[in-house]
Amino acid sequence: MKFLRLGALAALPISLWLPSLARQGDVAGKQTSTALQRDYPFKPVPFTAVHLDDVFWAPRIETNRKVTIPYAFKECEITGRVANFEHAAEALRGELGDHDRKLPGYPFDDTDIYKIIEGASYTLSVHPDPKLDAYVDTLIAKIAAAQEKDGYLYTARTIDPQHPHSWSGANRWENEEIQSHELYDAGHLFESAVAHYQATGKRTLLDVALREANLLCDTFGPGKRAIWPGHQIVEMGLVKLYRVTGD
Repeated sequence: MKFLRLGALAALPISLWLPSLARQGDVAGKQTSTALQRDYPFKPVPFTAVHLDDVFWAPRIETNRKVTIPYAFKECEITGRVANFEHAAEALRGELGDHDRKLPGYPFDDTDIYKIIEGASYTLSVHPDPKLDAYVDTLIAKIAAAQEKDGYLYTARTIDPQHPHSWSGANRWENEEIQSHELYDAGHLFESAVAHYQATGKRTLLDVALREANLLCDTFGPGKRAIWPGHQIVEMGLVKLYRVTGD
């Protein structure tokens, strides 16, 4: 009984709190201007409002822009993380042959792209970089193309729905509490999308995130599916979406 009570408590955010959000749609404005009806009394300062010009952090931020972020993106290309989205998009278009249905090494590999886009967005808010900005745009286009019609975005299943990753389970969400990382992936997508929107004003990745957020609202809640996520990042990401949309 103790285990069941703990499980019920852990399930509260995804089964009760999430459906209380209205379906995400229009963006009311950036975080600094959105009037929220409900939020914590103390809120984080938007990263777009913070700029460092000291002798310690500023050079390291510049190294991050010039060296670390490009290197991280290159590694995502070398290791097939970018190709995962390309193959998922091809599968959705019916263009992927059986010999190309190689699944990601881990079902959370998608998040590496999301995390680096988030970091690149922080950098773009400090230092305009047309080359980096354009490259991020190409990645977002590939991510959007890999999203299923109802908003589901998870290359570990979309590439080969009949034989998804062994951690994923035969059906959506059924292994989420153990190891599928579907909601973990969604959470990092949400955080990345908010950062990109705040830094650039572009809705491209935000719209992808909102489609998946709507899917979660349609899937989970009272009278619907009730599970606890394998990681808290999905709740964190949903809070950030709320703060940027006001919805």
